[in-house]
Amino acid sequence: MRLSDRHPELGFGKLFKMLRRQGYRWNHKRVYRIYGALKLNKRRRGKKRLPNRYPLPLAVSEIMNGCWSIDFTSDSLWCGRRFRTFNVLDDFNREALAIEIDLNLPAERVIRVLDRIAAWRGYPTQLRMDNGPEFIALVTADWAEEHGVDLEFIQPGRPMQNGFIERFNRSYREGVLDMYVFQTLSEVRERTEIWMQRYNEERPHDSLNDSTPKEFLLFHHPEVSSLGWY
Repeated sequence: MRLSDRHPELGFGKLFKMLRRQGYRWNHKRVYRIYGALKLNKRRRGKKRLPNRYPLPLAVSEIMNGCWSIDFTSDSLWCGRRFRTFNVLDDFNREALAIEIDLNLPAERVIRVLDRIAAWRGYPTQLRMDNGPEFIALVTADWAEEHGVDLEFIQPGRPMQNGFIERFNRSYREGVLDMYVFQTLSEVRERTEIWMQRYNEERPHDSLNDSTPKEFLLFHHPEVSSLGWY
C-alpha cells in the first residue's frame, strides 16, 4: 500500500520490482492476489492503432552525454491558463536532466536551460528533437555550432524517432500532469521536482536491466560519484 500511494501512476509490474529491490521475496502470485483484492489494479488501455510490423530500432547512446532528447509537453492550471514544460533526457541512462516549466518557453530560454545542465554535466555530443520553432531557430543553431553539438531532427509526423523522450513524456504526464490539479506554477514545479528525484533514483527501468537511471550511470561511469551529482 505504501508503494502504491507513493507511486500511484505505476502498475503491478513496476511496484513488484520495487518490492524486490527493497529485499522482500514474496511470491508474485500471492502479492498480485493481495494487489487485486485491494483494488489497486490500473485500468488497461486499449491500443488505438496497429504497431509497425517492422519497427526500426532506436539508436541508444553508449556513453553519458552521447545524445540528449528534448521535447515539450503542455497542460493547464485550474484557472484554465496554459503552461508548457521543456523536458531534457539523457538517452544513455534515461535520466531526467531537467523539466523547465513556465507559461512561455522561447528558444532563448531553451538555450539557458541547456547551458545550465551543461554547467554540471558537460555538453552533449548530439541533441535529438522535432522540428518545433524553438528548435529550428537561428539562436539554437548558433549555440550548437559554438559548443560542437550535432542537431538531429526527426521526420515530421514520426514522433517515435524520438521514442525515449516520448515514453518519458507519457510517464511524466501520468505521474504529475494527469495526477494532480494545480492552481499555480509553483505547485507544478514542486511536484515535478519530487517526481524527478523518484524517477531517477527509485524507479527501475526494464531497458536498464531493472536498474534506476542513477544506478545505471554509476555502474558505467563510477567517476561521477565523486562529483556530488546525487
